[in-house]
Amino acid sequence: MSHRTTALVVAAGSGSRIGGDIPKQYRPVAGKAVLAHAIDALLAHPGVDDVQVVIGAGQEGLYRAAIGDRPLPFPIIGGVLRRESVARGLTAVDSERVLVHDAARPFLPPEVVDRLLAALDGRDGAVPVLPVADTLALGGDALGDIVPRQSLVRVQTPQAFRTEVLRSAHAGWDALIEATDDAQMVRKAGHQIAMVEGSAMLEKLTWTEDFGAAERRFAPALVSRTAMGFDVHAFAEGDGLWLGGLRIPHDRALSGHSDADVALHALTDALLGTIGDGDIGSHFPPSDARWRGAPSSGFLIHARDLVVAAGGRIDHVDLTIICEAPKIGPHRPAIRARIAELLELQEGQVSVKATTTESLGFTGRGEGIAAQAVATVRLPERRA
Repeated sequence: MSHRTTALVVAAGSGSRIGGDIPKQYRPVAGKAVLAHAIDALLAHPGVDDVQVVIGAGQEGLYRAAIGDRPLPFPIIGGVLRRESVARGLTAVDSERVLVHDAARPFLPPEVVDRLLAALDGRDGAVPVLPVADTLALGGDALGDIVPRQSLVRVQTPQAFRTEVLRSAHAGWDALIEATDDAQMVRKAGHQIAMVEGSAMLEKLTWTEDFGAAERRFAPALVSRTAMGFDVHAFAEGDGLWLGGLRIPHDRALSGHSDADVALHALTDALLGTIGDGDIGSHFPPSDARWRGAPSSGFLIHARDLVVAAGGRIDHVDLTIICEAPKIGPHRPAIRARIAELLELQEGQVSVKATTTESLGFTGRGEGIAAQAVATVRLPERRA
């Protein structure tokens, strides 16, 4: 037997307590499956030579989707009970030391593995623990007696063992008694288990709210940015115009770049401003024949996608259309809905207003339409 360390990741559970269509170890957190987080942490540690995963029967497809092209051996199919899954996984372990880890603890700090492997030198087992901070009491129909917490600890995974010691403990375990973890079994077999400092990062994902907390913990810090856009187009001969992504009946058209949708142009510039990426003219030059008569909805979608690619979230857009005619009121709900559709927002995140200039200026003289837009987005702090 080589002097190596294998990480045995137990991922055979059904995750029934959290509900949903798939077991919790395959649910995404921060962009990848819970199981993949645990595997990546172990693969990245220099003290871990191999990673072997134990999955549930029928989970092969979910497993392949979760691990992608990670260099792992074929998974072991586990049993109904966790103890059975670990025992089956041990048949594929040929290393002197084994780290048994629950896939539902995806965020594994490397220093915990360091402490476990160091403690295993000269010991048969080691586990990470945290002190109990809360008051403990017996439960029932009413609050029972307080349980002294001074000598209590919370036991986490991964748990480190001499492989043969763990195998022997499993072989000698009474199958009529269910073990909650492997340390319990090794201790029952007469071996001492060392304790090392655990980590709050190793909290087990058990309930739906745990996943929300995990997302918030690992989501990048976002800062709010607001930018403005403004555009003007003159009237020209025609029998209708594009405004806010809709064709509006009118006795004239608008003249200008693409379909001359002054509202979407202002919104596009506002979004580009939030990421500091030029203006509509730098992305779609009016001198380029490709954009003659092009739908402005494509420009707005392009700006939306740039914000998303930068890690941003569009929180709100506010559009003001300035003209004497056509009357915007009858079309406002449809314009709002169309902009929400193009930006993939809820309608409550889109404001559309209209005003006149009291017969003053070029809009007041009926020579054209102006639009002003404000966009508010949140972007990763590193871009600030």
